[in-house]
Order: sequence, then C-alpha cells, then structure tokens
Amino acid sequence: MTSVAVGHEELHTGPGQSPRGWRRLLAPGWLRVPWMTALFFGIGLGITLLIRWVEGWPPLWDWQVITTVELAAVPFGFLAGLGGFDYWAGYAIGSPTRPDDHSGHGAHSWRDYFRVNTDHKVIGIQYLTTTIFFFVAAGLMAMIMRAELARPGMQFVGNQVFNELFSVHAALMIFLFIIPAFAGLGNFVIPLMIGAPDMAFPRLNALSFWLLPVAGLMMLSSFLVPGFGCGWTGYAPLCSTHQELGAVFFNMGVQWAGASSIMTALNFLVTIITMRAPGMTFWRLPLLVWANFTTSLLVVIATPFIAGSQFMTMFDHIMHTNFFNYEAGGYVLGYQHIFWFYSHPAVYIMMLPGFGIVSEVISTFARKPIFGYRLMALSLMAILVLGFSVWAHHMFVSGMAPWLRVPMMVTSVVIAVPTGIKVFSWLATLWEGKLNFSTPMLFALGFVSMFVIGGLSGIYLAAVPIDIHVSDTYFVVAHIHYVLFGGSLFTIFAGIYYWFPKMTGRMYNEKLGKLHFWLTFIGFNATFFPMHYLGIQGMPRRVSDYAPRFADLNFFISIASFFLGASTLVFLYNMIVSWVRGEPAPANPWRANTIEWQVSSPPPIFNFDEVPQVVGGPYEYGVPGARHAVFNGDRVVEEEEVKA
Repeated sequence: MTSVAVGHEELHTGPGQSPRGWRRLLAPGWLRVPWMTALFFGIGLGITLLIRWVEGWPPLWDWQVITTVELAAVPFGFLAGLGGFDYWAGYAIGSPTRPDDHSGHGAHSWRDYFRVNTDHKVIGIQYLTTTIFFFVAAGLMAMIMRAELARPGMQFVGNQVFNELFSVHAALMIFLFIIPAFAGLGNFVIPLMIGAPDMAFPRLNALSFWLLPVAGLMMLSSFLVPGFGCGWTGYAPLCSTHQELGAVFFNMGVQWAGASSIMTALNFLVTIITMRAPGMTFWRLPLLVWANFTTSLLVVIATPFIAGSQFMTMFDHIMHTNFFNYEAGGYVLGYQHIFWFYSHPAVYIMMLPGFGIVSEVISTFARKPIFGYRLMALSLMAILVLGFSVWAHHMFVSGMAPWLRVPMMVTSVVIAVPTGIKVFSWLATLWEGKLNFSTPMLFALGFVSMFVIGGLSGIYLAAVPIDIHVSDTYFVVAHIHYVLFGGSLFTIFAGIYYWFPKMTGRMYNEKLGKLHFWLTFIGFNATFFPMHYLGIQGMPRRVSDYAPRFADLNFFISIASFFLGASTLVFLYNMIVSWVRGEPAPANPWRANTIEWQVSSPPPIFNFDEVPQVVGGPYEYGVPGARHAVFNGDRVVEEEEVKA
C-alpha cells in the first residue's frame, strides 16, 4: 500500500491502482458524475427516511415524497459531478484562491462541447444543439397526436396518453426550445455585438446551460411514471390533486428550466450594462441587444411567479397543503392569476428576441438603416411595461371577477400598438431597399407575414364577446401556433441561418436552406390556418376524438402536419453536413456592420485581439464613410487622415 498527496489530501492506492486513476475519479467530468449522482441520491433518500422516521409519519417509504426529493437531489449530484459547483465550493470551504488558467474556456475539439465550458460561444452552441434535440422530440409527439386525429375514433393511443403527449409537447416547445434557443443565439452573439470578451459571469453561464438537459429529461421521464396530462398550463386543482406522480415531474422540470432562465437573464443584464465597448452608448446598441435587454428584465421580474405557482401545486400534491383546494378554503383561481401573470409576459419573452433578430436580418439584406431605430427600441420597453397588464384576458371564461374583463380587454388591445410600430418599421425598412432573398431574409419575411396573422387573431381573442365564443377551441390552437411557430420559430431559423457562418466557420447550402423555408412556410399554413375555421365551428382543443363533421378537415391538417415535420429533416441535414464539410466562411459574408462580423469566422477564443471603438450606429447602410466600430489600427489611420 502506498500513499500519494493530492492537494491537501492523501490518497491511498493499492496494488494495481494508480494515483492517476484516483485523480480522474475525483476530477470534475463524466467519470465523477455516476458516483456523485449516486451519493446525492443516497443523501436525499437518507434525509427523507430519517425525517419521516423521527416524526413518525407513515408510511416510512412514501414513494411520492421520495421521488419528489430525488428530483432535486439527483440533478444536484449530476451537476456537482460534472463540475458545475467546483469553483464556488472552493470558496465555500475556505480553500486558497486559485489563479484561473482558462483551461475550461474555449473549444479545441468536439469533446469540449460535453463539459462545463466557460466560453460564451461554446455555451451558445450547446444551447442550440440541445434545444433542437428537444424540438425534434416535441415534434415527434405532435406527429403522433396528428396521426391519432387524422380520423374520428381512437386509433393509436388512449385518452390519458394523448393528454400526456400534448402536455409534454407544449412544455418542451416552450420551456426547452423557444425560450432557451433565443438564449443560445444571444449567448453567442451579444458579447460580440457589444465588443465584450465574454459574458459577465462565465461560470454562472456554463451552469445555466447544464440545468436545461436536466429539466428536459425530467419532463420526458414523466412518461415512465403515470404521466402528467393536465396541459402545459398545469391548472389547479387538476394538476395539483387529481393527477398522478408525473405532474410533479412537470413541476420540478419547470423549476429547473426557470432557474436556468433567471441565471441567463441576470448575466445578460450585467453584461449589457457594464461590458459595452468604448463608445457603445445605449443609442448605438444593435436592436437585438435592446431586445435581449428588455427580455432579460421580463425574465427576472416574471419567472419567480411561475416558480411560486409550481411550488404551491407541488405542495398541494405531496405535502397536502390547500393553496388551491376549494373544499379546504383554497383559492382555485389564484393559480391562474399567478400563472398568467408570468405566462403572458412569457409570450413576449418568446417574441422580443425574435424581433431583434428580424431587425438585424432585414436591415442587412435590405441594405438600409432601420426605419425609426429609437422608436423601435422604445417600443420594446413599452411592451415590457404593458406585458404585465394583460394576463387576465386568458381568463375571460374562468369565473373571475367580471369587472376585470373590460380593463383587461383594453390593455390587451393597447399592447398591439408598440407591436404594430415594429411591423410598420420593418415594412418601411424594406421599402425601396436592395433586397437579397437569402434564406435568413426569407424566414424574416415569413415571420412578418405569419406574425401579423397571429397578432390579428390575438386581437379577436382579446375581445370579450369573441373570446367567450372560441375559448378552448381550435381557434386558440391556431392563434398560439401562428404566434409561437410562425413568430418565434421562424425567427430562430432566421437567426441560425444568419449566424451559422460565424458560429461554425462554414457556409450552409443555400438551395437546401430555401427548400427548408418553402416546405416550412407551406406546411405551416396548410396545418394551422384551417384550425381557425374548426374553432369557429366549435371543435374543442385538447381532445383525442371529435365529431364526424370535422373529419375531412382534420385529415387534411394531419397530412399537412407530416409535410411540415418532413421539412425539419432538410434543416437537420443541411446544418450537419454544412458544419462538417461546408465551404469555408469569410469573416463577413453578408457585408453587415455590427461588430461580430468584423472578426474571423469563427471568432477568436476571447473574441477580440484589440478592443473595438464604437464610432457610429449599427445600421448606417448607404451612408458614405459610415462605420459602426473601428479597431486600433483603423484609428491610427483615421488620426493621420484628420491631421493631414
């Protein structure tokens, strides 16, 4: 037996056991994950059993309680094993400060994408690839649902499984795809756009990503227990006391995803406020930065409300509290008020970053300055404020206080004004521009048209008489998909295609990109536009069977949905093949003005060899001699020209 000193500890090694093996087991990474996860599982189990034994609560082995505790303990063990807390743990136990050698920063091989990495560019790509995985998973659930709905009657799944499918489908699309996909795009480009070397809190940024797969796998795992079939809204008391254990998986999954969102939002706020390049005033910020700034404020203010609502429903479920139990004096509608106070601002959390992306793309491919730049930025702030005044238009038929209806109807219509400012600004920017219909531009224009349709149906739903008629029908399904698919997803695709050369150093296949757009655009409209008619005619949403008079239109919608699903295969093929063997991308293939296009593709590990100096606005296309930012070498030349 020999002993080897490692740090302040002495590791004893037996015959055939090398010190290197012990170090690898103790070092952060995938070798440490299994035993750390098992350790935290044991700790969670032991504490739960000890408390129940001391307090005399029967039965000792209550699997609902144990599972709930483990849904917190096991992810902490996984994250600790991977190394998510090592830096802070050292400070917590009083270890000496270690100089940062930046060994956890940057990607030098594909393995660096599967560890805790502090490079914002790596984290952005981690976000995007992970969210695309959950997008495909949620899309496959939609395909199963549409196969079931192709004909009246029950064909493939039962009622409860159908309920679980649409619940997990919506939860994944909202919490694990749209919101974090925008965070991924912002993570990659915003530090570059403002001339910063990284995000303000790189380790917090890395941890915020690794919370996402935890949340997504938790929601997918709900199928392994009696799943949650109460919809992504999780209404009480249906989800709090009338559902099986799968509802707790949803509650905890939302908590992990919400914690990730709050961490990312705080990071964005501090980065944008404190790390802008010299000369980068707020009125020189690209609109995507403005959009992420307002979105981050929304996330920080609103997300704690959904966290609170999910804790209360989980406590009703597991601890037998009575927050929403009417028979015990609970306030049932309180859940809906709390939930929608978050979830309507969440619609703008899923829209505002897309507004910023579209502004970047339209200005670049129209070769024109953004029309009404300052009003565009101020309208983002107006949406931030008004977004908290419209939540109850989701509750017109809930039985809430009648006097709330008219004020909520008014604010819901008023919030269309700042949104309309954006639409008219984009149209004015396009007017007489030199348009280049590359794939990002096609998706941006597709977004404008689809979002207008979704916005108009939203105005109908904000009107009390119309909402009462079409509430809980397929009209609502059509509306939310025109807003979140035709709105958010189109802008995500626009952003991925636009920054793909910068992220990968490769050009995508333009023909496949355009094929992807047209398949998506046609398939989307063929799938969701007929749902407006179905809703007006009275077909309820969230049903696995329906009246025979709706059969023909449902069959058409199901066929169109498979056409739409096939378009994703074109996107995945284009992205994967182009990343592996696409043509090398120049530094600025779009001839854009913003700072991220002034460095190589992909950018250096710390973004800039020289600190950029911002000297003008980001959209001065067509203005002779206009520059958004210059570097040190450019400044020397400019000074010489001024002296001459």
